Order: sequence, then structure tokens, then C-alpha cells
Amino acid sequence: MENNNYSDIDSYIEGFPSDIQLILRQVKETIKKAAPDASEKISYRMPTYYMNGNLVHFAAFTHHIGFYPTPTGIEKFNKELAIYKSSKGAVQFPIDKPMPLELITKIVLFRVEENRTRAKK
Repeated sequence: MENNNYSDIDSYIEGFPSDIQLILRQVKETIKKAAPDASEKISYRMPTYYMNGNLVHFAAFTHHIGFYPTPTGIEKFNKELAIYKSSKGAVQFPIDKPMPLELITKIVLFRVEENRTRAKK
């Protein structure tokens, strides 16, 4: 499930089946609510939120939604993320289970503060 013909996040989402679009819209809205001042762009061929640097990326795959909050976002929430398949800078949320929107919110808020602190230095 990948569409390479997109110029923005909405066109990325529209390239997927309706059930996946619903999940992607939930993730998008959750991120926007937690980081309303962040700008949207496509980076690394994925929806990306940017504020004083990249905040988070996300992408749809056949069996999961990939969420990329940088290694610090994974490290900070490693206990909450332990039930998901993850790596140094990414976590996989299965598409057949509810998205952990509250956890995504907490991670995004952490990344906003982290980027603000870095920008002040």
C-alpha cells in the first residue's frame, strides 16, 4: 500500500483505501491537535510535521502504520511502546488494532518541547 504520486499529506492519504484513510486521518488530526503550529510537508516520501526541525513522520504499510518520532521519542516512551514492534527511531502500530492516539499525542508534545528547547540554544 504505497502511493508515490502525492504533493501534500492530504493527497498522500487519498491514495489509500478508505479504511486506511480513516486511520491516517486520525493520526494526522492527533498530531495537528498536539502541534498546531507545526507545518506539514512530505519528507522521505512520508507525511511529516516540522517545527524547529522534523517533529514526526508517519506512513501506511500493508499491516501497520509506521510512526517515526526520532530516537529520542522512542527512548522517552519505551515502556508504553514496548507492546509494539519498534526500532531505534520507529514504531509499528498494527492497522487491525485501535491507534494509540493518546500515546501519539504524548510523544508529539514531547517532541515539540524537545525541538523548542533545541531552538533556544
